[in-house]
Amino acid sequence: EKLGVLLFNRTKRNVALTRAGLYFQKEIEQLLNQFDFVVRQTEKFHTGKAGEVRIGYTHSAMQSFLPGLIRHLNAIYPDLRIVLHESNNTRQQAALRNREIDFGFSTNPDPDEAFRSQVMQRENFVLVVPENHPLDEASFCGLAGLRDEKFIMPPKEEGPMYVGTLESMFVREGFLPRVVYETPFASTSIGLVRNGIGLTVEPLSSIRGYNGVRSVELRDIPEKVEIVMLWLPAVEDAFPDITRSVRTYRCA
Repeated sequence: EKLGVLLFNRTKRNVALTRAGLYFQKEIEQLLNQFDFVVRQTEKFHTGKAGEVRIGYTHSAMQSFLPGLIRHLNAIYPDLRIVLHESNNTRQQAALRNREIDFGFSTNPDPDEAFRSQVMQRENFVLVVPENHPLDEASFCGLAGLRDEKFIMPPKEEGPMYVGTLESMFVREGFLPRVVYETPFASTSIGLVRNGIGLTVEPLSSIRGYNGVRSVELRDIPEKVEIVMLWLPAVEDAFPDITRSVRTYRCA
């Protein structure tokens, strides 16, 4: 009644949201999340507590610099509680908008002007093959020779920019990889390679600590892995010192 619109279609047996109701529900959830965030931060400023920081990350961030960054933050802010959420690029950006996380570390994320960003690490991609595969660093002559190979790749909805970057390195050689299995998880992808299901392409840092596979570093292609820190301006206002500590950690 206050809005002057119909939010629900009611029948004797059920109640369903109208188009206006679906829109209102989606938008009001974001506003309530933002309100809760502001209330929590205001309380922390009032009490002087270090509080809590929620960090989203992809597999390659955890396999590379993120553990060192967490140790760095713990040393500076011993009372700070750090909550970690592993997720893909698409879900990270949604979680940032909804204030479910404060900082995200994404791999080749899609550009979005709503976020501030900083490249934290840049590295090469690697081709991952089973340990008994005949291909190695010495015999590798480029991706063009892999037309007949089977590949394991992430689904595009998990991160369109990241998947597009992977595809572009094959398109330049005149073909798209023959994908036999899709998974958003690097650990699953590497496990499938180990068991001879196919080959995959991963960030260099993602394969650290895995047995049963070998890798060929793709040094001579223009596509590179970029792990990017994303955050909203309001979060930087709430955590100015922490944001500064994270950014200077990679610059040190």
